[in-house]
Formats: sequence, C-alpha cells, structure tokens
Amino acid sequence: QVQVAESGGGSVQAGGSLRLSCAFSERTYGSLYIGFFRQGAGKEREGVAAINVRSGGNDSADSVKGRFTISADNAKNTVYLQMNNLKPEDTAMYYCAATFRMTYSPLAVKSYDYWGQGTQVTVSS
Repeated sequence: QVQVAESGGGSVQAGGSLRLSCAFSERTYGSLYIGFFRQGAGKEREGVAAINVRSGGNDSADSVKGRFTISADNAKNTVYLQMNNLKPEDTAMYYCAATFRMTYSPLAVKSYDYWGQGTQVTVSS
C-alpha cells in the first residue's frame, strides 16, 4: 500500500504558473507510477500527466503538452507537476494517484489504486 498527498494548489491569473507536489510514502517498491488527474465542475476526472517514478518515463495529455511538466525526486519521495502558461480551462481540483502495476493507460483513472484528497487550482482570466 502507498499513501499520497497533494499540495501546491492556489489561485493565479491566466498565464501564471503553479507547481503541485505529490508526496508519497516510501518503502521498497519495485515499481511505482504516479499520475496527476483533474476534475472540473460538472466534468469527468481526466488524466493530466503520469510518471514511472523509478525510470522517469512519463506521459502527458495533449491539452497540457508544452505547458505542464511532471518530474520525480526519489530522494524526497515527491513527484512534481510544474504548470506554466495556465489557462482558465485548467481550473479544477487536481489529484495525484499511485499504482504499483500499470495495467491500462498511464492517464486512465482506472489504472490507479491509491488517491490523494485533491488540491484546488483556480485560473482567472
């Protein structure tokens, strides 16, 4: 089992930046995948970016490519989502999630077993 917790949300104007953090509990994992997801008001939860914490291999949604970057710091047991050039449509509750085994797509909600409580990101125009 692994515990994850997000932090770093807030309110920014369009064009601004935020960095979300996802701290995960550490034990000796053979493999670990962390994903960031978001859910806007009245919308389904969608995958934003994901990373294999051990190898660094990562993927991101087309809607955030070139603006969001996911990275992992194994020494700090933390995954980061750097979000630049934020747009009002990025407004959502952001969650991080973890799984030991990637059965489906890294950006699919059903791939993940352990979820954080979420952190709100609000982008004003």
